[in-house]
Amino acid sequence: MIDENGYRANVGIIITNYKGELFWARRIGQYSWQFPQGGVAEGETTEETLFRELQEEIGLKKEHVVIKACTKSWLYYKLPKKLIRTECLPLCIGQKQKWYLLELVADENEVDLNFSNKPEFDDWKWVSYWYPMRHIVAFKREVYRRALCELSPNKSKWNLDSLDAGN
Repeated sequence: MIDENGYRANVGIIITNYKGELFWARRIGQYSWQFPQGGVAEGETTEETLFRELQEEIGLKKEHVVIKACTKSWLYYKLPKKLIRTECLPLCIGQKQKWYLLELVADENEVDLNFSNKPEFDDWKWVSYWYPMRHIVAFKREVYRRALCELSPNKSKWNLDSLDAGN
């Protein structure tokens, strides 16, 4: 679903384990790591998208996780010009994302990157909470910072406007 401003509705998924580490996945065939995410289908709520994408991308089911938090509003990023598919209509210039923080309550062996016929990831690992800020592609960095700050269990100590994106 692309809105009237050219932003595709999307859900971002941050999964924590019992140690507070985050699930970090590598895009298939690339050395590009990110959190799972996926587009909202027509007529679908963001929570429905969350559980569909969770299963499609990493094989986890609703009962394997607990929702701990969700961003209050959409977080936006623009795509670099070289990634905008100008031949596709409606034109998508970026994404607007609702982010969910989940806690994995099942065994991590439930993760199955090959669950779908078209896998998105080929590897994953647990990383420290702020690790993604130093390793995400630059055009997504601000959205990741805002999501991590808002969803942090220790969010009261973070100032969204002054937090250095490198921390």
